[in-house]
Amino acid sequence: MDALKEADIIVGYKTYLGFLGDLLEEKEVIDSGMRKEVERCQIAVNLAREGKKVAVVSSGDAGVYGMAGVVLELVGEENIEVEIVPGITAANAAAACLGAPLMHDFAVISLSDLLTPWELITKRLDCAAQADFIITLYNPRSKGRRDQIVEAQKIINQYRSADTPVGIVRNAKRDGQEVVITTLGEMLEKEIDMFTVVVIGNSRTYQNDKHMITPRGYRYDSATGRN
Repeated sequence: MDALKEADIIVGYKTYLGFLGDLLEEKEVIDSGMRKEVERCQIAVNLAREGKKVAVVSSGDAGVYGMAGVVLELVGEENIEVEIVPGITAANAAAACLGAPLMHDFAVISLSDLLTPWELITKRLDCAAQADFIITLYNPRSKGRRDQIVEAQKIINQYRSADTPVGIVRNAKRDGQEVVITTLGEMLEKEIDMFTVVVIGNSRTYQNDKHMITPRGYRYDSATGRN
């Protein structure tokens, strides 16, 4: 928040800027639409070269599928100070809505093939499923990409039972939040879109009442209340 208050100019994807509300008051704002990521970052770097304090806004964490990498690549070896402000990733936000599904090793995989070949994505899915990672899926389905989540489910289902718990969180920690805990076998019956994060448990994940839990392995004595 301090970075936004101190900035002379705020640059970002217009949908994400809409979440900032009063923080944009009395600020110069530069926005653009989807697939303009490099263009936005280049504008920000150019303004920084002029001596402006610029804040580039990403959703979640800027270093996780965000703009931090693009900005640093554009800056290169130039003497421009760049501060990466940590945020809460969609995986962490969704996990908090579900309970504690990420208590052990997990993998985060985007199903968008705009920047990554689908063959490589399916390889990552297969390897993560074989290794019994908890798997968090970003960008699971869009209007133009309907079948990727179906293929992902088939790949993971080769190594996990159909009753493996799956958490589906839409608009995690935002207005309109929706949380569903289902199973690997029934997950495709639920609403899944670009605002959704899908968390697929590992072989030890279970559902406890309203929560999805993956045991870390700690030993707890319920009689004494001690580890």
